[in-house]
Amino acid sequence: MQFTIDPVMAEICSEANEAVVRYADCRNESGAKNYMLDFTLNVLTAQPGQTHLFFLGQAGYIVKSAQGQLLGIDLYLSKCVRRVEGHMGFKRLLPRLLEPFDLNFDSLIATHSHFDHFDMDAIPQLMENMHTRLFASENCWAEVNRLMMEHNRITYVRPGDVCQAGEFKLHFIECDHGEQAPDAVGVLVTVDGKRICVVGDSSLHLERAPIYMADGPIDVLIAPINGLNGNLSEQDCASLSSVLHPRMVIPCHYGMFASHGGDPGKFKSIMDEKYPKQEYQIMAMGERMTL
Repeated sequence: MQFTIDPVMAEICSEANEAVVRYADCRNESGAKNYMLDFTLNVLTAQPGQTHLFFLGQAGYIVKSAQGQLLGIDLYLSKCVRRVEGHMGFKRLLPRLLEPFDLNFDSLIATHSHFDHFDMDAIPQLMENMHTRLFASENCWAEVNRLMMEHNRITYVRPGDVCQAGEFKLHFIECDHGEQAPDAVGVLVTVDGKRICVVGDSSLHLERAPIYMADGPIDVLIAPINGLNGNLSEQDCASLSSVLHPRMVIPCHYGMFASHGGDPGKFKSIMDEKYPKQEYQIMAMGERMTL
């Protein structure tokens, strides 16, 4: 299996093309106008017949199947965490690449109720199309009620549950994210014959290797590296990859908040020095990987 890495880049278009190229207009704290590329077009036009993985920062990913179905995992699209936490440590540091109405997702996953995984601003808007299904950990139920969302397209999951979401097989697995999120789950995603293991917010449990590999060898392993609040550290993520031997390991959960930690440079050094045969990719925000 080959992995093709395609960073999101500005497209140079003719006048006839300009209507389909959109830029998101945002303002930084000083009020100066900046422009960032809205990568919606890159998702929509990703080559059919192949499986694509997109990184949106923090623990957020989009998987696009060969037939074009879209799965969103732990998408953090807003700035709600700082508003809830009330201090600078949770200011959003990475740009917003996607508005909730830009894409019609077939399914979403919220692995637990922390707002950088269950985005209380974005999820109700993502669900307004009356098509998208949400698979959420059990304690998200309270937040769904608070937001007065309808429950009819929401499935509450626990470890061991297996759900079919269109072309995606979702096998939810155990996490250990501490007392603040005892219901947190990870997920094994199988689509187009590819297996993606999303460890979720969890501490290191090498004895769970048979659970992570329950559906077969792992093509892509996604795991946190911030080492806080019960999450894997850079070394933990590397150690887990050395046991699971995925085709590719991708670190996540860094760079979004000053208070969250996580050093991809440190992870790179550990991988290069200790596990030189293991393939890994540190994805840029908005980057696409073709599986």
